[in-house]
Amino acid sequence: MNIIQKPSKNFSSRQGSKIIAIVDHITAGSFSGAVSWLRNQASKASAHYVISRAGEIVQLVADENSAWHSGGLNKPNWPLYDGVNPNRYTIGIEHEGYKDQGGNGDLTEEQYQATLWLHKQLISKHGIPVDRDHIIGHYRIDSVNRPNCPGPAFPWDRLFADLQTVPGPFHDVSGDRWSAGHIQWCKENGWLKGYDDGTFRPEAPMTREQMAVILARLRDKGVI
Repeated sequence: MNIIQKPSKNFSSRQGSKIIAIVDHITAGSFSGAVSWLRNQASKASAHYVISRAGEIVQLVADENSAWHSGGLNKPNWPLYDGVNPNRYTIGIEHEGYKDQGGNGDLTEEQYQATLWLHKQLISKHGIPVDRDHIIGHYRIDSVNRPNCPGPAFPWDRLFADLQTVPGPFHDVSGDRWSAGHIQWCKENGWLKGYDDGTFRPEAPMTREQMAVILARLRDKGVI
C-alpha cells in the first residue's frame, strides 16, 4: 500500500521516549476535512496517520515525532500511562467516520484492510507487542470526553486476530514476540544474522566472539 505524505506542523519532540503503543481514533467528519484541520496550526491537534473510508492512508507527522492526538487525559484506564504525556510514546491513527457512515467505528472493508496493513508495519518497525494494552482506543486515555473513540463498533476482535499473523523475521521469532521489531531491524541493518537453518535462537547466549563481530560492525559503520 502507498502512504501519501501531507506534513503537518503540529508536532513536537518525543524527548527521547520510546514508541510503545498505537492509539486508534475516529474522526468527527470527512477525510479531507480531518486532514485539513489536523494540518491547520489553529487546531493545535494532529495525528500521525489518517485513513479514509476508501482505504487511502495519509501521514501527517513522522513516527519519530510526537503528534498531538492524545495529550488530554481524563480518568485514563490504561496501565501503561506513567504520568508522562502519552503523545511522547504513542502513535496516533485517525479513521474517517461520520455518525451515519461509520462514526461508531464500523470501518469499511477497504479502510479495515488499510489500517490492518498499517498496524502491521508499525508493529514490525517499532517492536510494539500485539495486545490490548499496546494497541488501544483513545477512550482508554480520555474516558470522559472521548468515551466512544474510536467507536463501539470498531473491529477490535478481528484486528487482534489478524495481527497474530504478523510474520516474524525468523522461523523461531514470531511477529507478535515482544522483540520481533528490534530483531527485524538488526537483521535488515546487518547487525545480527540468523543461522543457516533459518532460525535466530533468541534465547541463546552470546559468545565473546559474537560480541566482537558486532562491535566491529559498529566500528565499520562509524557508530563507535
